[in-house]
Amino acid sequence: MRTDGDGRVVEDSGTDHEVVELAAATCTPWQSGVGVIAPYDFALDRELWRWTPDDISLHVTRLPYVHVPVTVDQAAALSQEENVDPAVRALLAPEPLSIGYMCASGSFVHGAEGERRLHRTMMDAGAPAAVTTSGALIQALTALEADRVAVVTPYVDSVTDRLLDYLGEHRIDVTSSVGLGLLSHIWKVDYAEVSRAVHSVDHPDAQAVYISCTNVQTYDIIAPLERELGKPVIAANQVTMWAVLRAAGRHAVARGQRLLNATAPTTLV
Repeated sequence: MRTDGDGRVVEDSGTDHEVVELAAATCTPWQSGVGVIAPYDFALDRELWRWTPDDISLHVTRLPYVHVPVTVDQAAALSQEENVDPAVRALLAPEPLSIGYMCASGSFVHGAEGERRLHRTMMDAGAPAAVTTSGALIQALTALEADRVAVVTPYVDSVTDRLLDYLGEHRIDVTSSVGLGLLSHIWKVDYAEVSRAVHSVDHPDAQAVYISCTNVQTYDIIAPLERELGKPVIAANQVTMWAVLRAAGRHAVARGQRLLNATAPTTLV
C-alpha cells in the first residue's frame, strides 16, 4: 500500500513493480579500464576519450606541478621516478588493464635509455602493462614500416633537438622538422596552425609525419592530412592511445587514420 502526500491511500498499478523487475534484469555494463598519467598542464582529456572504445574507461591522474615553462627542465621533472612511481600506484585501485605515460617530451628527454628506464619504473610500481608516448611512437613507426619521418613540434629548439636525438637512436631518419617555439598554453594551438606546420614540413623523402606533444590537439585533422599528403600522419595522443589500448587487448577508435589499420609489432615493450 502506498499513500500520497496528504496521507490518502493510492492504488498500486503495478507499474513500479514492473520497473523494478526490468531494472533487476538489465545486464550491468561492467567497464574495463586503462590508466593514463598526464602532465599537470595536460588539457586534452576529452580528445583521449574519442579514441577510446565504449567498453573501456579512462582513469586519468596528473603528475605534480613544477614551476617552469615547457623546456628541457620541465620534461626532466615530469620523468622523475619519484613523480612517476606514485602516479602509477594512484591508478592501481580500479585495476586498469594497462597504463600509459601520456607525455612526449618526458619520455624522450633522456633518450632511448631514459624511455626504457621510465617504462621499468612504471612496471616496478605495479603497472600490469606499461606504455610511454615515445615508446608508442617507435611502435607506430615500426607498424607503418616508416624509418624516414618529418617532425612537427610545438617546442623550443632545445626540446625539439632531444626528440630528434631520440629518433636517431632508433635509426629513424628525420627528413625535416619544425618547432613552434612555445613555452606554455600549447593546448590552444588550433587545427589550422597544426595543418600549416604539417604541410610546411612535409618532405618527398618522408614516409610519415609525426606531430609531437600530447597537448597538441589532432584527432579531427589526422585523416584529412593523410589524404592530402598521401602518407601516414601520426600524433602523440594517437600513438599513445593506440598502444595503451592494444596493450589492454582493445583497439583505438577513429575513421580513416592509417595507424589504426596497421599491423602492429608482436612484441610490446
